[in-house]
Amino acid sequence: MIDYTTQFLTLCGLHILAVMSPGPDFAMVLRQSVTHGRRTALWTSVGIGSGILVHTAYSLLGIGVIVKSSILAFTVMKYAAALYLAWIGVKALRAKPVDVRRINSSADTVTPTWRSAFIVGFMTNALNPKATLFFLSVFSVVVDPHTPRLILVGYGLWMAVITALWFCLVSFFFTQDRVRSAFGRLGHWFERTMGAILLALGVRLAFASVK
Repeated sequence: MIDYTTQFLTLCGLHILAVMSPGPDFAMVLRQSVTHGRRTALWTSVGIGSGILVHTAYSLLGIGVIVKSSILAFTVMKYAAALYLAWIGVKALRAKPVDVRRINSSADTVTPTWRSAFIVGFMTNALNPKATLFFLSVFSVVVDPHTPRLILVGYGLWMAVITALWFCLVSFFFTQDRVRSAFGRLGHWFERTMGAILLALGVRLAFASVK
C-alpha cells in the first residue's frame, strides 16, 4: 500500500527547496518588481505558478518518460529552454539604471498589461530547465508510478499554488519603497550580472551532451 502522506511530505520538502533556490523564475520576479512595480510582479508570480501545471501535465501524460528516453525529444526541449534563457539574458545585459521616482510618477511609462506579465511568468517557468529536470526526477523517483492520477493532479495544483504564493511574497518584499529605490540605483548591475549568468547557462545547456 502506498503511503501518500510520506510521499506528499517528501514532495513538498523537495519542491520548497527547489522553488526557493535562485534561478530564472526568481530573477524574472525581481526584475519585474524593480522595473514595473507590484501589480506586474504579482501577475508574473501567478504566471510562474501556472507554469508548474505544464510540468504536471506532461508528467501525467507520460511525456516525461518519452523525453527521458528520446534523444530527439530531449534535444528539442533543451534547445527551446536554451534559446529562451539566452533571450532573457541578452535583454538583461542591456539593462539601464531605473529611476524609481519616474516609474512611479510618469504617465509615459509603459507598464505591461496583466496578461503580458502573466505570459512572461508562465513562459519563464514552463521553459525553465531546472523545473523540467525537477519534475522528471520527482515523478520518476519520489512519486510511485501506481499513484492515482487524481492525487497527482492534487500534487500539481498544490505545487502551483505554493510556487505562486512564494513569488508573491518575493514581489511584496522587492516592491517596498526602500528596497525598490536601492535596486533602482544599483539593480541594473544586478540585472546585467544575472543576464550574463542566464546567457552562460543557455549556452552551456545548448552544448550539453545528451546521454
